[in-house]
Amino acid sequence: MYVAVKGGETAIGHAAQLLAHARRGDTALAELECRQLAGQLRHAVHRVMQEGSLFDETLAALALKQAAGDVVEAVFLLRAFRTTLPRLGSTRPIDTAAMRVRRRVSGTFKDIPGGQVLGPTADYTQRLLDPQLLQCGAAHSELPQADPLPNPLPSVLDTLGAEGLIEAELPPPGDPAPSDLTTQPLMFPADRPTRLQNLARGDEGFLLGLAYSTQRGYAENHPFAGEIRMGELELFLEVPELGFAVSLGEMTVTECQMINQFAGSASEPPQFTRGYGLAVGEAERKTMAMALVDRALRAQELGERITAPAQQAEFVLYHTDNVEASGFVQHLKLPHYVDFQAELSLLRTLRQEHETRQGDPA
Repeated sequence: MYVAVKGGETAIGHAAQLLAHARRGDTALAELECRQLAGQLRHAVHRVMQEGSLFDETLAALALKQAAGDVVEAVFLLRAFRTTLPRLGSTRPIDTAAMRVRRRVSGTFKDIPGGQVLGPTADYTQRLLDPQLLQCGAAHSELPQADPLPNPLPSVLDTLGAEGLIEAELPPPGDPAPSDLTTQPLMFPADRPTRLQNLARGDEGFLLGLAYSTQRGYAENHPFAGEIRMGELELFLEVPELGFAVSLGEMTVTECQMINQFAGSASEPPQFTRGYGLAVGEAERKTMAMALVDRALRAQELGERITAPAQQAEFVLYHTDNVEASGFVQHLKLPHYVDFQAELSLLRTLRQEHETRQGDPA
């Protein structure tokens, strides 16, 4: 039961003013600019874009600033803004093989076509705090070139595909257009494109926990990182009036393909199978978690036993959305006076009946 509450507008207005004051912080310090957030806190900004389903670094930075660094609140703000935008069309499907790579690594092969490209990563650092960063404008050595490679790199998994050792990735018969979870509700059974779309805008922390559970034995798979790549892809929009596609510019994306064991079935020989993750921005941890969970959710189609939470599509997909999860948890802060009074009255009645029975000598 939800009851509308009136009154308290003055207190609510003051609370909003206090929020703005707390957000601004010490006025003796320069105010953060959105371009600073987009340029220097790119991982936080990219996560807001991923889970907010809107690729715009400036708007994501604005949401993060308005939310005072609360990523889930920033995602909520960005999604709310997204609902006000008209839909002008759909771009052509992207081809990640055409990616201009800034980072590409494989945990399965040492020598890969084009070589390992480490790119911007903290993987090989000592994870020690850098006191130099306390000094704004501190001198730094000359930075290496950060531009993407000029030519695309071949897929690492093509090596296994050439020998028939990994399942082929073929479009389904008729290749139907995927559903759009931003305009249509999630329905079950959910096909793989729908599941991947759900995971791509799902909460990274929840996905990470599910992925970790599959590695600790709560699914029957042993994963290998076949290929992780991050770089720039060009987007093209079909314009019927012009009769050709128009380039909209480039977008940063991260892709992960996991390799998993598969013992085979009555119709399929033993081979490696794939788990897949793709997200906008720099999202290595997110796409790795996506790939692990994607593979776990394929248990039924591959004839595997379903024994773990990460293999249960309804459990995973219904609880992945951080906006919905946050709203349902945080609504407990709102007034539930009538509900609680009903519970309190019932409890008092039950206690009186209990005490009466205890005092009855019969």
